[in-house]
Amino acid sequence: MTDTQTPPAPPPPPTTPTRRLLEVRDLEVTYAGGAAAVRGVNLTVDAGQKLGLAGESGCGKSTLALALLRLLPSRTRVSGEILLDGEDVLTMKWGRVRAVRWAGASIVFQGAMHSLNAVHRVGDQIAEPILLHRKATPAGARKKAGELLEHVGLPAARASAYPHELSGGQRQRVMIAMALACDPRLVIADEPTTALDVMIQAQILRLIEQLVAEQDLGLVMISHDLAVLADTCDRLAVMYAGRVVEEGPAQQVYENARHPYGQALSAAFPRIGDTASRFAPRGLPGDPPDPSGLPSGCTFHPRCPAALPSCATEDQPLREAGRGHWAACVHVAAGTPDPAGAATEGKAVGEARSSSP
Repeated sequence: MTDTQTPPAPPPPPTTPTRRLLEVRDLEVTYAGGAAAVRGVNLTVDAGQKLGLAGESGCGKSTLALALLRLLPSRTRVSGEILLDGEDVLTMKWGRVRAVRWAGASIVFQGAMHSLNAVHRVGDQIAEPILLHRKATPAGARKKAGELLEHVGLPAARASAYPHELSGGQRQRVMIAMALACDPRLVIADEPTTALDVMIQAQILRLIEQLVAEQDLGLVMISHDLAVLADTCDRLAVMYAGRVVEEGPAQQVYENARHPYGQALSAAFPRIGDTASRFAPRGLPGDPPDPSGLPSGCTFHPRCPAALPSCATEDQPLREAGRGHWAACVHVAAGTPDPAGAATEGKAVGEARSSSP
């Protein structure tokens, strides 16, 4: 019997390095008059990655989206860094900014009927950025517009339609086609399905997912609906009063939020088959604070059921709350397994504080 030697294992296949499309560092946005709409936000988006931004109206989501492409009013103060493919958008000359819009990054605004020009055919509106950025002929731009419409599930013949001749879902598909007109690397979708019924909403979300996967795009999707973002995105960042208060894998943040605000957003949507949430829906009283008059300490503490006395004076940075999961909560800092577990204690402390002379 001859000895046989086990051949060495083949080397692992080379891995393709992840391409960082967007990196936001310490972004601060203050409107004229002193309203701090975005405060110290740090985010990253890689090629092929879908990042969701969640929060109530007034939490800074749309301001952040507009800041990414320098679409804010001229008197707005913006500081920090917005690196698109390693180049800082905030320090670009205006000619470079105009070149980056559409071709480097594009945006899908909420409410397609308000974003489209009512007196121009949709094909002409899709062709406009192609003519500007790709130096195409009018015939070539019209052909490309028809191809884009087919790519998002509409017949090329619909290019001759006016916006009012299309349904809400069709108009939203036109907006997506327009955003893809110049082959951008990053797409920002600001509440792209807010005005749509649930069936059309599902179609649009699947379309966006498909396009991101096929073209290796980066996606920033903004919504107040945590369930939609958890179903669509890879990672999820929850914003409150201009700050990211929780960030992590989308399903993990949705199902096991560690910040009381993330928990409140998640609980606001009843789950199918969960009779407890159906018969006793949970909500969150009050509204986000005015950016021009933020409370001291943790800005969420006036509405927080788990607030401690220290929350009124001490703000909390993001701390690790699990693998790849971060939350800005005193209970995470103290090692409390679940901030909701401290809700009863926090409520009692709050009642005692309010009844004291």
